[in-house]
Amino acid sequence: MLTGKLVRVKTTSKRRIMPLYLPRENAQWLEVAESLLQIFRDGVGTTRGEIEEEIDELLGEGMATLAHRGLAKVLEDRAEFEVVSDVSPEVLREKLFSAAADYRRGLRAAGHRAPFRREVVLGTVGSELGVEPEQLVEGMFADLKDQNRMLRFEDLDAQHLIDRYNVALAQAILIRAVQVSVEVRNEKPARYRQLFRQLKFHRLLYHVEGSMAAGYRFQIDGPLSLFSATLKYGLQMALFLPTLLHCKDFRLDAELRWGAKREPRSFHLESGDGLISQRADTGTYVPQEMSAFLDRIRQVASAWDVSESTEILELGREGVWIPDYRFVHKQTGVDVFVEVVGFWKRSSLDRLLRLLPRYGPERFVLAISDRLKVDEGALDELPGTVLRFKEIPNSTELSALLDGFVKPTSA
Repeated sequence: MLTGKLVRVKTTSKRRIMPLYLPRENAQWLEVAESLLQIFRDGVGTTRGEIEEEIDELLGEGMATLAHRGLAKVLEDRAEFEVVSDVSPEVLREKLFSAAADYRRGLRAAGHRAPFRREVVLGTVGSELGVEPEQLVEGMFADLKDQNRMLRFEDLDAQHLIDRYNVALAQAILIRAVQVSVEVRNEKPARYRQLFRQLKFHRLLYHVEGSMAAGYRFQIDGPLSLFSATLKYGLQMALFLPTLLHCKDFRLDAELRWGAKREPRSFHLESGDGLISQRADTGTYVPQEMSAFLDRIRQVASAWDVSESTEILELGREGVWIPDYRFVHKQTGVDVFVEVVGFWKRSSLDRLLRLLPRYGPERFVLAISDRLKVDEGALDELPGTVLRFKEIPNSTELSALLDGFVKPTSA
């Protein structure tokens, strides 16, 4: 992800933010990308500081533009670094500083002006910790970012690096959004289902209208529309963009708050802009905690088959509902739709509570986070069942609710 200082844009007279994308087939930029790639390919085992020195040497110290730094940031995000030290750097600093102070006090107490000998302090602490003196010096500040060593690097080619940079630029802009409007047309049902699942799995707050035939229009709340969890939600918004880029006919318009003064600006992106998703088009992303939930519920509710729901249920003319999961009782064939409502606005949940009794399926369970302040009266009026939870739904409680939908067979 590009930081705010690396975002390259210009502002038009109509206050629209225009990203300065890099041309993906430009020979000069491909050469720069390849040179930066080579530094990271050869950088395994070296420190961040050493890599930055090589970048400065390649581009000329102080001459790197925001684009150069942005490309390097994309590569840095594909590298894994670690603190390399046999002993905690904090412990080393504490012991070395303490030993140095004791040594100086000893010199003063001896009453002569012998010079301070650094090697004596290093030898004393090294003997105590069983570490060579030169390793003490290297490890003393190993927790500083510049001293982190690269463990591995996820390689790619120069053109894909430019593609990834351009997408990262658009993602960094969307993090400053108050509201995002997306129109998608001329897609197959499977693509629409994928978009809906991605919106839900990334826990984005959205409202949708339209139809499978005419296309859909999403209204997505941007990170800056929230009073809390802005950073986490902004990252989820950014993670959704690569999925949208797989659509062949889309239009995105965002209302932004830009700069330190949060001034109103706009941003436009469409399929014709040519951004290329770095994510393989292999289906949906599932958050780790939800994967753990699915594994657990399959163990506990063994009488049920569970799958991600592919149904798009029309809610009259006020949009659609895409439940998270569909449970089918193995013996009777009874099916129950389950929705996990964890990161919604109150208004979005109120709308769902209003429409489900009229348009919803016969059997469903809403698992609602305790973080949401819900009108208990509205929950009592639902024809379906409600399960409250704190972090993730309790599998045992959900299994019991599911079993309640199955009529006991007579003896």
